[in-house]
Amino acid sequence: MAKTDSSASAPAPEESDAGAAGARMSTAPAEEGGQAMPGSFGGVRAPGALGWLAWSGREAVGWTRWLWRQLTSMRVALLLLFLLSLATIPGSLVPQTGVDQLKAEQWQKEHETLAPIYDKLGLFHVYSSVWFSAIYILLFVSLIGCIVPRTWQFVGQLRGRPPAAPRRLTRMPAHATWRTEAEPEQVLAAAAKLLKRRRFRTEASGDAVGGEKGYLREAGNLLFHVSLIVMLVAFASGQLWKSEGGKLVVEGDGFANTLTQYDDFKAGSLFSADDLDPFEFDLDSFSGTYERSGPQKGTPRDYAAHITYRDEPDGPRRKATIKVNEPLQTSRSKVYLIGHGYAPIVTVRDGKGDIAFRGPVPSLPLDSNVTETSVLKVGDYRDKDGNKDDLGFQGNFVPTLDLRTGTMLSQFPALDNPRLVLTAYRGSLGIDSGVPQSIYQLDTRKMKQFRTKDGKAFAQALKVGDTMTLPDGAGTLHFDAIKEWATFQVSQKPGNEAALAGAVAALVGLAGSLFIQRRRVWVRAVRGADGRTVVELAGLGRSESARLPEELAALAADLQPDAPPVAGDEPSDEPGGEPAEGLTEDPAAPAATSEGARA
Repeated sequence: MAKTDSSASAPAPEESDAGAAGARMSTAPAEEGGQAMPGSFGGVRAPGALGWLAWSGREAVGWTRWLWRQLTSMRVALLLLFLLSLATIPGSLVPQTGVDQLKAEQWQKEHETLAPIYDKLGLFHVYSSVWFSAIYILLFVSLIGCIVPRTWQFVGQLRGRPPAAPRRLTRMPAHATWRTEAEPEQVLAAAAKLLKRRRFRTEASGDAVGGEKGYLREAGNLLFHVSLIVMLVAFASGQLWKSEGGKLVVEGDGFANTLTQYDDFKAGSLFSADDLDPFEFDLDSFSGTYERSGPQKGTPRDYAAHITYRDEPDGPRRKATIKVNEPLQTSRSKVYLIGHGYAPIVTVRDGKGDIAFRGPVPSLPLDSNVTETSVLKVGDYRDKDGNKDDLGFQGNFVPTLDLRTGTMLSQFPALDNPRLVLTAYRGSLGIDSGVPQSIYQLDTRKMKQFRTKDGKAFAQALKVGDTMTLPDGAGTLHFDAIKEWATFQVSQKPGNEAALAGAVAALVGLAGSLFIQRRRVWVRAVRGADGRTVVELAGLGRSESARLPEELAALAADLQPDAPPVAGDEPSDEPGGEPAEGLTEDPAAPAATSEGARA
């Protein structure tokens, strides 16, 4: 076998030392031991539990940053805004329990198949559903993430100074040049004074003075974006701390702003009972006028609730009138007039002749002519033998009854011919079962209707002063009088003023960012080869502006008294160069150009 030359395969000692020294001096990163994870944010995963933990941490941070960048992108913000607008459609088409509970219940009865599905999807309370809240919160975070970085950019632009003049001003879209006998320093001083007088922000640099105008455009951008944040915070605080309740008040009765006084009440998640304003009021009277003739007969012309109120428990009592769109303003709440109707006043006596009930009968309007459904429940009742029993009355109150129409519906909303049409039941009202009941509905499943001697259903139409005598000596119902009632909505939304201010400021900022033009102007004065001063004036708009050449020409005209052109001399494009061809010989008209064309 042939001998192997070991000297050819083994490196020389000098080469080994040089290689080791080079390796120690190398700046290349040492290869990491571990498993490469393609497509991950964690990079190479080192072996062992510590390596896995380090890789998992890097992976989590990487995914978090990626998700945040996606969420705060303008594309996602616009998409969420579109989804939010789509989400409001069901709230407009499907009756909402928070707006009209009775209408929502009626819709569910009429659509027995769709009602359970809609209920699971939260379509009967869209604006408080989980999915709507998720879209709103994501949009809130996305807009904040979009706006805050841009806000700092606008702040930097607003604080910026005009840049130095370009080397060749004659290449600007609009420029002018001429020669003068004035000294360069005098020309620059006059130019700086002129620019400041015209509200330019000036900056001297070498042989030129720069000016910039239209910074309010950036201020408008900044104001617009800050206003969006103010509006978002105001809307959020308004939803979290808001309260809204309704109350039906009959003439002569009053209302105190406590939770137990409301007929219905809803509030934000951070609201507490201590946040309620301590005001109260009494409904002295209610007046309403209606159109008596013409195609709009029966249309309300004026609703007015005359009240006596006080803002504080020990405060003075004052008179006020609440009308539609003219609420009562307290320290933090507004009281709106939202409804009106009639309350028949009746007295019910039991079989022993004792008074079992006296007061108004709750009634709800059914149509525009205020035909009302009336329900009265009498639980404290005894029959003629002294046995405890329940009575129930159900029917309609008709402000203007006209039997010639063949219906029991009102023909006009005013009290022209009022009638109270009732039928009576006896039995169990179910009010002791512990299950809450509506005062406007009568459950007759465990009750029997009174009958006349010939077996017909007992019913009677009463006018004021009439008495209904129940069969079998069961008692009487006397129609005493008619009072009017009004429903009020008490709203307390702490973010309304801030939201309004933010909306106005956003409109002002948007107008400024759209209509204010940012532009820059430079004036250079250098001594030419012939010893005369060459004045160069140029302008550049940050956006398209047709007025820039006109403004530049006006600046040149105002500067010429301090830097008069040399008589009979023509302007030149180059400082100290030969006169340019095609320029005007009129010394009072400098060569102003726009978009490279001589003017």
